[in-house]
Amino acid sequence: MTRSLSKLFSMLVVLALVFILPVTTQAEGRKKVILDADMVDLFDDGMAMIMLAKAPNIDLLGVSVTIGNSWVESGTASAIRQLEGIGMANQIPVYMGVNRTTRHDRIAMIADERKFFGRGPDSHMGAAGYPEPESWLAAYRANYNAEPTAKPAAKHAVDFIIDTVRRYPNEVTIVSIGTSATLAAAVQVSYMAGAFFQPGNVQPNAEFNVWFDPEAARIAYRAPWGEQIFSPLDVCEKVFFTKERYDEFTSRLHTKLFQDMWENHWFTPNFKNNPKFRSWVWDVIAAAAVIDPSVITEEVTYPVDVNDVWSPNYGTTLAYRGFGPVGTQDARIILNVDEEKLFKMIEQAQEGM
Repeated sequence: MTRSLSKLFSMLVVLALVFILPVTTQAEGRKKVILDADMVDLFDDGMAMIMLAKAPNIDLLGVSVTIGNSWVESGTASAIRQLEGIGMANQIPVYMGVNRTTRHDRIAMIADERKFFGRGPDSHMGAAGYPEPESWLAAYRANYNAEPTAKPAAKHAVDFIIDTVRRYPNEVTIVSIGTSATLAAAVQVSYMAGAFFQPGNVQPNAEFNVWFDPEAARIAYRAPWGEQIFSPLDVCEKVFFTKERYDEFTSRLHTKLFQDMWENHWFTPNFKNNPKFRSWVWDVIAAAAVIDPSVITEEVTYPVDVNDVWSPNYGTTLAYRGFGPVGTQDARIILNVDEEKLFKMIEQAQEGM
């Protein structure tokens, strides 16, 4: 465990004693939110950030960037570029978080893991699939062929999250759509993570955000939060991004910054070369559930856990229909959402892009 991660979880006991009260809707003001993400451009993390940044009932206090889909350097560059695109780069700070997995040899294990335990239908490896950039600035220049107008905050993401939760007791919601490497304490956490009642994606039984750092996920899910809400593959793989939706999304992009970003997105060649191609929607569901909980149409509540034993079930999320092991906490697991409402929220967030 890194020094920063150790510090984060050493604070967890103290914070949990203070912040285990149920979430209450504030009569006045906006819901205070921290986005913790392994950021990528537009779909999916980027749109989740833009939705939260633009939602009139949300006060996005900052973006914490963690390892997962991307290295922290790449994710930081992506977050800043997109906030520049919506004119909020100087309003919403970006914090660089934990850039290593809890298990120090996690990435080196992946080749043997897939050899001996198999692989799911998704070959995605995230940060494990490309070299770590020299810096966030080098990643920005290489990816966007431009100079940034903003820079990340000096404070570490772990310190930002801890300080913010202390400053606003019983008020902060964390939307966690990456690995749990940087996650600290809050009253409510909304995750895009896990596969509880169906197969995984990157492994036969594991979903990427959990599989990349199962040890951190297990610590986070067992913490005594006021509330945990999961948007797992169980709901994500019911919501499809089709060619029709791709064309609609494309038609609503009017600035060169986002048009260029979309042209370089992995969706674009797939939809252009195969009109029948379709993908799922992941992280925006977790964001939408916080912005407007009425988007949730079906959910269950069970104690949840993570298998962190290196085995064919490494990184598998578990939901117990009954009593979970000592230390597990109840969590809400979303199973279905209102698709029409979800895509309307995406459309609204695209205004000005």
